[in-house]
Amino acid sequence: MSKLELGEAGYAYIPSDEIWLDYHRIPSRPSPVKKVASLFLALFIVLLFVHWQFLPRPAPLTSELQHFWGPYTPYYPVEEYQPPPDGCTVTQASLQRHGARYPTSGSSKAIRASLRKLQNASEYHDVGLEFLRSYQWHLGEADLVPFGAIQSFQSGAEIYHRYGHLVNDHVLPFVRSSGGDRVVNSAVNWTAGFADASGQLYNPIVSVIIPETEMSNNTLEDHMCPNSKASLDEANVWRDAFSAPTVHRLNKAAVGAELLSDDIPRLMSLCPFETVSEEKASPFCDLFTLEEFQAYEYYEDLLKYYGTGYGNPLGRVQGVGYVNELLARLSGNPVEDRTQTNSTLDSSPITFPPNRTVYADFSHDNLMVAVYGALGLLPQTSPPSPTEADPQRTWVVSHLVPFSGRMTTEKLRCFKAGRPRDLVRILINDAVQPLAFCGSGDGLCELKAFVESQVYARNNGGGDFEKCFPE
Repeated sequence: MSKLELGEAGYAYIPSDEIWLDYHRIPSRPSPVKKVASLFLALFIVLLFVHWQFLPRPAPLTSELQHFWGPYTPYYPVEEYQPPPDGCTVTQASLQRHGARYPTSGSSKAIRASLRKLQNASEYHDVGLEFLRSYQWHLGEADLVPFGAIQSFQSGAEIYHRYGHLVNDHVLPFVRSSGGDRVVNSAVNWTAGFADASGQLYNPIVSVIIPETEMSNNTLEDHMCPNSKASLDEANVWRDAFSAPTVHRLNKAAVGAELLSDDIPRLMSLCPFETVSEEKASPFCDLFTLEEFQAYEYYEDLLKYYGTGYGNPLGRVQGVGYVNELLARLSGNPVEDRTQTNSTLDSSPITFPPNRTVYADFSHDNLMVAVYGALGLLPQTSPPSPTEADPQRTWVVSHLVPFSGRMTTEKLRCFKAGRPRDLVRILINDAVQPLAFCGSGDGLCELKAFVESQVYARNNGGGDFEKCFPE
């Protein structure tokens, strides 16, 4: 085991080549028991997946509702993958969200407060609420659930089947992870899926784990802009409007519950959280209609848009560091950035190798939204309305950052009339992005034009990064 010193930022640990699961990270919480338990959980899941063919696969979550769970939607391909044009070969880099998880500690506290209101009702006038009489809270906090581990495993297998021709014994995928437990465990399970799909011929490792601490520069987590303030106003206007009939209905059915509008999204989120945890439909899903879940998704769309998306003046700048790392990988040049990058990591060929054909970076949904904005993907001609959801909108969170969602950047070497050209295309959950800012809008850009189009990132956010910090 070796480690690369990062000064005040801590250490990035490089796993041993002989024991591919033997990874370490800088602790982000002072609980050694939890850290050891988390490591053994990851090891246990991976060892099970090595023998995947002998295990029953989980029942697919096929309900139409799941496509309207916003960021808690299980990954699904938004479009069928389209291979590159004839005559093109590809090298690719991938940014991926962790797999399905339990609610975070803050969300758990809020959800349980709303749940207590329902459970404290003096009587129920709807048989669909009867299960609450014996219901007990059983969800964990923030950790990866087994279904989320499976998602990451399957993603690794899919990447092997799609891009396996790009690797060999000397050029394996290079895998990085932000330091949160659920993110690291997702990355570990991804490597297991890749290895399993190759028949154990190729066994990539998690090479770099970047700490999620205030002292650590981290391009895979959105904690480096303290002045960033997400607006909740727009989402709350929509929430109050769509939830009013639901509040009335549930308060009539649960006498004395006294639910308010802010209780509704919390209770609705129990549907996805319990479903991915139990791998079967939660009874909370039956408390709400399809139309209510469609409205709930738009609520989540608004939260992300005004969180780290275009609606926050300091939203997309939080993705600049990652974009500059991506530009360096595509162009084969050193990283040029003065925002979130860790110069010690990015200047070393050990922790930021320039010559890999497959990269996999594991991150969080809020960071990925910021990266989309920094790249200029999914531009909006006007902000989404807080009073009316456009059914033709392109800003749909379940399409952008579902559990185990992914952005894949393909660098293509194409030949035309015998002459080579380097092109770029970007897919979000297999949907090819138009890239009209650097090409004709068909999803293909000349590499040079793509790099030149990234003015915002190459200028370190055009002054926005400096606004992230108190004067």
